[in-house]
Amino acid sequence: MDTRKSWALRHGRGGRQAPVAMARERRGAQPGVARVPAAADSGVAHPACPTLPGQNCQHALADRLANERLWQCEQEIKGRFEAVVPVLQEIAGFPRSPDFAGRAQQFAVDRLGFGLPEAMLKNAWVRGPDIGALHAAATFSASMAAVARFSVRIREELAAGQSFDALLVDCGFHAMDVSACSDGRLKGLFPYILRVPTSTLVRRSAFAGTLFDVEGDTEEWQNAELRRFREGYPTTADANTRYLKVAVYHRSSVDPRHEGCAAHGSDEQAATEAALERLNQFRGAIENAFCCGASTEILLIGVDTDTDSIRIHVPDGEGNLSPYRYVDNADVYRQTLGLDQDRACLAVYEAIEAASDREGWGQGKGRPHDGMRRLIATLLINNLSQIEYVGQYHGGWYADAGHGEYFVGVGDGFQEVQVRNISYYAHLDTVEEGAADLDVGVKIFNKLNLSRGLPIPMMLRYRFDARVPGSCERVKEKVRRVATAIRQRYADLAGQNLLYLHGSIQDLPLGSGLEEVGLS
Repeated sequence: MDTRKSWALRHGRGGRQAPVAMARERRGAQPGVARVPAAADSGVAHPACPTLPGQNCQHALADRLANERLWQCEQEIKGRFEAVVPVLQEIAGFPRSPDFAGRAQQFAVDRLGFGLPEAMLKNAWVRGPDIGALHAAATFSASMAAVARFSVRIREELAAGQSFDALLVDCGFHAMDVSACSDGRLKGLFPYILRVPTSTLVRRSAFAGTLFDVEGDTEEWQNAELRRFREGYPTTADANTRYLKVAVYHRSSVDPRHEGCAAHGSDEQAATEAALERLNQFRGAIENAFCCGASTEILLIGVDTDTDSIRIHVPDGEGNLSPYRYVDNADVYRQTLGLDQDRACLAVYEAIEAASDREGWGQGKGRPHDGMRRLIATLLINNLSQIEYVGQYHGGWYADAGHGEYFVGVGDGFQEVQVRNISYYAHLDTVEEGAADLDVGVKIFNKLNLSRGLPIPMMLRYRFDARVPGSCERVKEKVRRVATAIRQRYADLAGQNLLYLHGSIQDLPLGSGLEEVGLS
């Protein structure tokens, strides 16, 4: 299914509307009351490509072959989810005859590529199908298929990941720990927005509002340093390399007051400052516990979820960041259009230097080291391809300007499903500690699903370590324990069959197969 049309089909509309108009409808604005900037509607130029939406831009540094592959992947993954509601609408209209189950099952296999639970169809001819339960089951099956699809992709990326590992070390970093907001619009952060392949040196996590766990990430830093000391991987303990902690917040250029980060009330400044505060707390925790020689650096990245263009906040010579000192890649794209590859690359580095030399509120103390500048330039150049991707395949702005997730992911890692707005992710060790993230997810799905009479599908997934005796069984028990706690927290929803849970576990290596866990 063409995902450029998917949002309209999902919400019962035919032709493709401009994203601003659709955002206005979703919030229930009165006709004629402009609550968002009329960017696409009024023909105002795209922030990166002046000719959009009428004509595509082509940048010398954009990887169009990679864009085509990513577009095919997005269509395949999202197409499965988008087909669920139309298929169930058809099934709901089937005559309640004794052959209902067989007809419904064959129809689902033909249209979705997978079947529906036999037990749910067996007696449906008597009282009709339980559409809510079928919707949750189909969503879970679509997500399992997405995991399988990305697991193949991850295995294919191993060579590219090794190259990125080499780049990191060459830039002076022995690890890169990235924490993003759990908003579903950032689910494609690595393969799409940043174009960072699966890498053994890159750790990924997501938290509502980018409010990552400082204590937990400090332990991850200790693990990385211990491995360097014990194994000399990827560099020895005495090598002059550093641990890089990255925080990723997000903003909206189309509707900044309503479609920004929900955890911060769509306040871009609050989202930026909160992420920066966590980074400083992380660096301070390590320096206070392990002295000033502890090898850490920090980096802050902002994502415009309407265009996928990024802002990278450039550290100064002392490694400090400022909310006001950054390179806006939409500006870089626009200013380097028409240049050849060499001149465009040079312009990227010049933009980094210009940010470093900024005066006023964003003024810092000198420029970052060469390795940091090279890594920033790499991420900016990678993102130029994504800016062009959104321009070519989505008309410059995403149609789903707001939330459009299909399920809530709960657990300690969902790296295999990496497409925009596929899921909202709640990092969760215990329900008590992760209650805030869960509540944000339920609030989002109040609008997405409950308002339409559909339940909230939650996928619980935790990783085990096959090298550790008993790890698999202990993690299975954890999945069941968390499921029980979630049902208790949202007892009203569970009692009305408006909350469905699916449990699974997965070995630590990325791309490992999923094992389902039965939940009572």
